[in-house]
Amino acid sequence: MSKTLTSRNTPHSTAGEKSTMSVTPFFRRLMCWEGFLLLVTLLVFVVNAFASPYFLNIWNLSDATFNFTEKAIIVLPMAMLIIAREIDLSVASTMALSSTIMGFCAQAGLPTPALVGIGLSVGLLCGLINGLLVTRLNLSSIVITIGTMSLFRGITYVLLGDQSLNKYPASFAWFGQGYVWGPLSFEFALFLVLGAVFYFLLHKTNFGRRTYAIGNNPVAAWYSGINVKRHNLTLFVLVGVMSGLAAVLLTSRLGSTRPTLALGWELSVITMAVLGGVSVLGGSGSMTGVIIAAFLMGLLTFGLSLLNVPGIVMSVIVGAMLIVVISLPVLYRKVLARRK
Repeated sequence: MSKTLTSRNTPHSTAGEKSTMSVTPFFRRLMCWEGFLLLVTLLVFVVNAFASPYFLNIWNLSDATFNFTEKAIIVLPMAMLIIAREIDLSVASTMALSSTIMGFCAQAGLPTPALVGIGLSVGLLCGLINGLLVTRLNLSSIVITIGTMSLFRGITYVLLGDQSLNKYPASFAWFGQGYVWGPLSFEFALFLVLGAVFYFLLHKTNFGRRTYAIGNNPVAAWYSGINVKRHNLTLFVLVGVMSGLAAVLLTSRLGSTRPTLALGWELSVITMAVLGGVSVLGGSGSMTGVIIAAFLMGLLTFGLSLLNVPGIVMSVIVGAMLIVVISLPVLYRKVLARRK
């Protein structure tokens, strides 16, 4: 008996245990959702590199970031909102309305700084309207934001009709077309900075902890002293401000304002959040997964565009991805339940 105990504690077995302990955390990280997304992203990158000889050109890779940067900026606060059991389906319409107001102000001769401030302010106002309707009237965020989605887009169509506005100052184009260093665009650099900021906000601050607490159990969070309504109102305002910022970047990149601006982007933004591991039921998700999902969707759509895949087919692929990603956890739980 003593020999058996001694043999288990030999230097050889201890080294094996240490190696197992050192390997296990790595594989745990690899098998988590973020690790899986990272592997898929690398796979898509390699497939794109073999599928098109133009993909690995540094300037083409820089252009690829324009496919997802504005959407990725919106999904950062959207992920936090979904974690808190709310959602905003009016982000694309908020962008269109912000761009429209900026377009009329540009025609009136306002300078670039004023246009940027107006775009952010309109986004903030739209987010505030959504937040107040949801938190003060205790209404469903899905119902409210579907209504404001139609409202904001309808106002845009009333103001513009079938025309477009394109008389922006020359300096305004830098926000959507400028580069800060070599092939590093201002849009992409801004996304990296905002990604770090929202990662810190969600994972390293009390604000992020309150977001998770509300998502897990809003009643318990309220009894623990968290002002749930004020917190969710802040999240709606953050989503609105980031939508206004995305409108500034997109309008600057296109150089014009149209009533169909960002039409249908709600699906892409929500797909990024859900693909990044954010639960539609609230209470779980990470900013790391959301950022990786943004890169994945950007590389996927850019690779498909290099292969001349039509836009409608891309929409089908994005919709299918959303259905599959939402279904996977449910199917996984059912499989585990049957095995037990």
